[in-house]
Amino acid sequence: MMPRKLSKIDALAVFAAALMVAVTIFLPWWGLTFFAPQYPEGLRIIVYPYKMVGRIDIINGLNHYIGMQPFSEDTFPELRYLPAVIGALAGLTLIAAIVRRAKLLYVVIGVYIIGGLAGIWDIYRWLSRFGLNLDPRAPIHIKPFIPPILGANRIANFVTHSYFTYGSILLGLAFLLLLAAAIHHRKSGKRP
Repeated sequence: MMPRKLSKIDALAVFAAALMVAVTIFLPWWGLTFFAPQYPEGLRIIVYPYKMVGRIDIINGLNHYIGMQPFSEDTFPELRYLPAVIGALAGLTLIAAIVRRAKLLYVVIGVYIIGGLAGIWDIYRWLSRFGLNLDPRAPIHIKPFIPPILGANRIANFVTHSYFTYGSILLGLAFLLLLAAAIHHRKSGKRP
């Protein structure tokens, strides 16, 4: 017996997910905003898959006082290859929509899960590296810390808010579409 193909509506959902993933390459995925009495409007760092924008120069200058090493786009090699990884993921998702094979859809979902966990681990790794390796010769001594991936954190008179933004939210919606297609496919196969 030949395995049953995804229905057209399931394939359409997978196709939409592929487009959404491709679009995320051009959207911001994650950000940090620093608030302090002297910066009530906040200093932002916005991370795209291929660049970082924001007041990085000012934030590096402030971080100097607590001994945190400066950072830039050159610090993060992920920004050089992440667009290609996302493009490959969108391509694999598109192939799953075209061939309409459930097994390939399950593989794609597995790749999303592994990729998502790896992405979160990578952000945590970088935050740990910057927060735990403070220069002991810095003018201001604070206890090493790990900035949160999501949520608020206070260091001295700075409050930092970390958040996922449009690109990662759209990626999450694409994943939900894939899950919905897989669940619908399984349920429709059990109907008499």
